[in-house]
Amino acid sequence: MIIDSPEIASPGQHWRLPYLRLLRRLDLRLRRKQRPPHPHHATIALSLHDPVTQVDEEFLSYSIDISVLAGGFWWEGSQRVRKGLGTLRVPPLDLNSKKLDRRVQALGPAYLRIGGSEADKIHYFERPADDSDSLVLTREIWDNLNHFVQRNQLRFAFTVKYGLFQRKQHGEWCGSEVEKLLRYSLDKGYHIDVCELGNELNAYWAFHGLTSQPRARNLAIDYATFINHIRQFMPDAKVIGPGSAFWPKLGETIRPFSNITRRFLETCREQNTNIDIVDWHYYPFQSERSPVRTRTATLKGLLKPQHLNDFKKYAKTMRDYRDEFFPEAQIWTGETGSAQCGGQEKLSDRFASCFWWADQLGLGALMGQSVMIRQSLIGGEYGLLDRLTLKPRPDYWLSWLWKQLMGSEVYDVDNIHHLLRCYCHSTPDKQGKALLLINLSGKPLTIHDTGFGKLLQQYALTAKNLHSKKVLINGIKPRFNKGNISLEDFISETNDPVLAPYSINFWIYKR
Repeated sequence: MIIDSPEIASPGQHWRLPYLRLLRRLDLRLRRKQRPPHPHHATIALSLHDPVTQVDEEFLSYSIDISVLAGGFWWEGSQRVRKGLGTLRVPPLDLNSKKLDRRVQALGPAYLRIGGSEADKIHYFERPADDSDSLVLTREIWDNLNHFVQRNQLRFAFTVKYGLFQRKQHGEWCGSEVEKLLRYSLDKGYHIDVCELGNELNAYWAFHGLTSQPRARNLAIDYATFINHIRQFMPDAKVIGPGSAFWPKLGETIRPFSNITRRFLETCREQNTNIDIVDWHYYPFQSERSPVRTRTATLKGLLKPQHLNDFKKYAKTMRDYRDEFFPEAQIWTGETGSAQCGGQEKLSDRFASCFWWADQLGLGALMGQSVMIRQSLIGGEYGLLDRLTLKPRPDYWLSWLWKQLMGSEVYDVDNIHHLLRCYCHSTPDKQGKALLLINLSGKPLTIHDTGFGKLLQQYALTAKNLHSKKVLINGIKPRFNKGNISLEDFISETNDPVLAPYSINFWIYKR
């Protein structure tokens, strides 16, 4: 709305001047509201000098879906979903790759989780006679997987098959099939660090049918049986559960049918079934493949602070459950990615995806998540590595910077700028502090910092545009040189307090 100035009104219209002045004032107020509500500078300060929490050295970890590992149904090229899976069969993953080893070692130390929807229908070692098309975890694949874990010095988390049997009543899980896998592993000297029973059991009804959905109390009974089996063969393995799926806007979906986490933990405590790690799964968006979407992945949505903040709400719920029932247990985000059902094409594999991932890492650590497992290391648009070429995607390079620069001690930061996300850790050597600064604005942002120490190094992750497949670190394209890469490959400009538009920044301070 634009109002003509009263000064140019004709002599016969002077009676309208007060009215025009009022409209002009309203017009100016409207224009002020249309201006960006944020200044192009932000003041941040260290809240406390002592850390508020601590994460594991393996905080940033990752998964390989069992469908990719063993050659099941997967997402690339699939435009629809069938029973929670893609519709195209892929060949088993070749783990005997020096290139893959180098990519993995650059992101160490970490847990490797093997899970996913087909973990509950896979067969161990032998294919049933009546199902020639079934997915089988062969001895060769299991051997190659354990050798991969060992030579890359990974810690191993494995999803044990829950099964697809039909139940007239629940609580009938039988461990005879997994005993074969565990006994073979014991004979071979293989070790599983973390074991879970089933994948996203609160969503079993959606993947495997209503009659397969376990109730919380009966699942707790199944877990007691499961733990006894695990302890017989691997007494040092930790048990994680229940791994419920949380959806944006909905949380743990349908009450009370699939809202099982609290009741499960309560029952486990009542029957003295100890859970070492309380975990949950979360995707902030769904891809266009997903038949049910509460928040479709879009470029605009990936950058909205209110969408990023949902993680905090659900993480607090899980922390409250842990504190009430198993206060000595850790909390893990056991599976997370940008968008359910393989990620969103031309978003999850682009620079735009780095912003939710950087923020969730920072927010997850601050909320007390000890480990966050990224879906996935390889496979799908959300894979850190391209499945066919092993080429690192933008999220890989963000993860690499995090591993190099962010230590285990977590500090709180005062910041009120709504388009600046700010997180602080110790450096890995604990001799200084590392500040993660995420500029969600399309404008440069000047930072005024207090209490962090002397600024020595700065690393800025940027790209030509948000849809770019390529990123720059301090203006230099990251790449492996004969399998090696180092922070020294990037010139670190210091004492520049300005964040580039749409950038992810790591500032290193020393005392």
